[in-house]
Amino acid sequence: MNKTTLLFYNPHSGNKSFPDLLDHVIRRFNEAGRVLVPLRLTTKEILEHYMTLIHWESVEKVIIAGGDGTIHLILNKMLSQGIHKKITIFPVGTANDFAEYFDLPHEIEEMVDIALEDHYEICDVGQINNRYFINIASFGNLVNISQKVNNQVKNNIGLLAYYLKGIEEIPKIKPIHAFFELENRSFEMDIFFCLIMNGKSAGGFRKLAPLSDISDGKLDLLIFKMCPIYEIMPLLLKVLNGDHPNSPYIEYLQVDHVKIDCQEEGISDLDGEPGPDFPLDISILPQYLEINVQEK
Repeated sequence: MNKTTLLFYNPHSGNKSFPDLLDHVIRRFNEAGRVLVPLRLTTKEILEHYMTLIHWESVEKVIIAGGDGTIHLILNKMLSQGIHKKITIFPVGTANDFAEYFDLPHEIEEMVDIALEDHYEICDVGQINNRYFINIASFGNLVNISQKVNNQVKNNIGLLAYYLKGIEEIPKIKPIHAFFELENRSFEMDIFFCLIMNGKSAGGFRKLAPLSDISDGKLDLLIFKMCPIYEIMPLLLKVLNGDHPNSPYIEYLQVDHVKIDCQEEGISDLDGEPGPDFPLDISILPQYLEINVQEK
């Protein structure tokens, strides 16, 4: 008997078009003789309820249709309960940086083709305190832009909403004093914000962590130091082009473990979702997930 494929989908992701495609996806699985169980996901409470009902021993793989936030939510719930299943991503959200790393398609036929095959790549997962992140953890000013963007605006104009909100926030930016403890050194400095990258891109910045390899057992730590306000826009343009690793205003390190503290109130963010409070204990879980990809 074939094992079941679960399909978690967020009907509000992106342009909200995925529910219109759902019957076609189910038909494709039926024609392939595969069992597909769609689960409509609108709140964390519904996900909690699903987790009590699913017989995981009969599940072969899990499809997640949504953006980075939806992936983050489902994987956190699975991993926190010790559930490890092969993962397929249908990148139908506004921000799909995790899917972009694996060059996953945006056409539904190609998505289903991948889901019906068994080609996988291994990837690392970041852990921060008792939570997980797949693409990026961050803290400081500017990092909670995704939390401030109105959902309707985000769905209508996509990533442009993040850029516009970022520009709006720049005049308000203030430094925070942060403490960093690595395996071989400790330091403190005034910074604007800090990114801990597992993938390469976030928020449409495709070259944010140009040295990152999602399966190398390392996290890319980018510390944006305090600088004159008039230098921020030129610096962000360098980030957009991937020319920032050698900037005097950025500390770029590759680590497998870092502890970070901040005496001031700082906002942390995990994959576009609200993150934990300080202090932060951040590490890497190497080669922790299998992601469904196109055949090479």
